[in-house]
Amino acid sequence: MLNLIRNVFAFVLLVVSLSVNSQESRPLSEGALHCLTCHGNQTYTLQNPWTGQEEKRLMNPYFIIDTTHYRTGVHRTFSCTDCHATDYETYPHAAELKLEPLSTCLDCHGGDDTYAKYQFERIDEEFQKSVHFVKSGESFTCSKCHNQHYYKPTARNSSTVSEIVSYNNAMCLSCHNNLARFQLVSDQQNPVLAQVHAWLPNQELHFRNVRCIECHTQVTDTLMVSHNILSKEHAVQKCVECHSSNSMLKASLYKYQNLQARSGKGALGAVLQNESYLIGANQVPALKLLSILIFVAALAGVLLHSVFRFTKK
Repeated sequence: MLNLIRNVFAFVLLVVSLSVNSQESRPLSEGALHCLTCHGNQTYTLQNPWTGQEEKRLMNPYFIIDTTHYRTGVHRTFSCTDCHATDYETYPHAAELKLEPLSTCLDCHGGDDTYAKYQFERIDEEFQKSVHFVKSGESFTCSKCHNQHYYKPTARNSSTVSEIVSYNNAMCLSCHNNLARFQLVSDQQNPVLAQVHAWLPNQELHFRNVRCIECHTQVTDTLMVSHNILSKEHAVQKCVECHSSNSMLKASLYKYQNLQARSGKGALGAVLQNESYLIGANQVPALKLLSILIFVAALAGVLLHSVFRFTKK
């Protein structure tokens, strides 16, 4: 009987696991598999017309696709030529194809009612106000931050704050912590982030638990993620902006329904179990009142003790 229960339990776990991972395990298109024959490997093979021999060469590391990440991205079922020119079907590829302009998110998603809930047009309006667009113009496209091969809507789907923070901050650090990529959009020397943020108390703790955009964007409550990146002069540097009962993080990092659902056990449950606990923001009225009463009682005890000492002298 015990073995039967174990087998049933194992079967249920298997079904749940398969259902959870079904969306991420959908097979790649034939076109993508064909391209990944080369672009999913460190080397590729070509027929050298000069020597008439077949040669194996190293793939440019910037053109290598991480197939593991690609399979979990939102575009995994597309063929490569859905976004890239069909001329890439000819191999070896023509050299001038490297000048092909890359598609932006709006090229596919703009004006499409299917994606209206994602507000791509609003995002584009916000982005055009950002310091990235102001300084770089049209050359700063969506792909500078969002890798079309690997992009996942983590903020919408994840129930783990640390995963959301890690995924989003990796976008910023892919340029701001990488001199080669930084110089694609700027002639300035890439600043050392630790020195720039030296004023920030518990710097490592902040980097690990909040996204760069919490302090470096203008919060727009009607958008899932604000894309108006502010200049460093306008970045948030006041602790109270986050560490207060009306924390600005409630309109940004903690506003998602998938995170709010985790605090359904009440205020005390949120403090005890929610990993997104924030000093000053997660205040429990009952505990706050209790702390005030304890402080008043302690103060009264000290005063009463002082009175007795003074009167007995």
